[in-house]
Amino acid sequence: MILNSANLRTLYTGFSAAYQGGFAGAPRQFERVATTVPSSTSQNEYGWLGKFPRIREWIGDRVVHGLAAHAYAIKNKRWEMTVGVDRDDLDDDNLGIYTPLFTDMGRETATFPDELIWPLLKSGFSQLCYDGQNFFDTDHPVLDAGGVPQSVSNSGGGAGTPWFLLDVSRALKPLIFQNRRSFEFRRMDAATDEVVFDRNEYRYGVDGRCNVGYGFWQMAYGSKQTLDAAAYGAARAAMQGMKGDYGKPLGLTPRLLVVPPSLEAAGLEILNAERDAAGATNVWRGTAELLVVPWLA
Repeated sequence: MILNSANLRTLYTGFSAAYQGGFAGAPRQFERVATTVPSSTSQNEYGWLGKFPRIREWIGDRVVHGLAAHAYAIKNKRWEMTVGVDRDDLDDDNLGIYTPLFTDMGRETATFPDELIWPLLKSGFSQLCYDGQNFFDTDHPVLDAGGVPQSVSNSGGGAGTPWFLLDVSRALKPLIFQNRRSFEFRRMDAATDEVVFDRNEYRYGVDGRCNVGYGFWQMAYGSKQTLDAAAYGAARAAMQGMKGDYGKPLGLTPRLLVVPPSLEAAGLEILNAERDAAGATNVWRGTAELLVVPWLA
């Protein structure tokens, strides 16, 4: 191949098409549990997560509720992936080895939010959320009907393989994917580029800015207990009985059971089997959707 600007432009177009094809065909699961929040600064503040007021009968003047102040922020990070292409391979038209590579780069870029979101969910037993407690904890502070702080749990405890029951029906899901700058496929292939001159190499890559964080802990229940009917029932009861400050029922609908591949069979038995191990009617059949997440393995 003659390495002039026109041919290099055509080559970039082909690599870009392979990248876009891989991106478009990639399976993405993070959107089921995370809300994508656009960002325009180095970090976003989420202090408003603390408290929302409830509707009341309008008698006299309005009652203005101040949102609880919590110092919770998600700071954006920079990410990149770069591939070097030997100029001799282009000279010799040895391009077949690179097209699958750029297709895979597109797939990796598309699923990168999954690589951030699912480990975040898994580490929720030891990572803090907006109220200063671990995301999955036994003592989240919530005010009762009389305004007295009480401890509320969204954790089943245990020491086994973690699984999660979530309400993902709201505008803000349990987790947050914060996007500052979407990933862009770019090139460094001009004859005047230092890397081309010094290393006899063309470079193609992607880069972006984003990060992840926790939303409302009330919309997620995490457990390391054995995943069986009793533990699943306890998780549902805990979530459906969840109340906000001053005794306001939250009306949660836990309809997504998230498990790693090792717990797929247990999840299917709870949600799909007509009868339980004792032969009785399985009351939990169809109460949630099972989502098996390979990133939780």
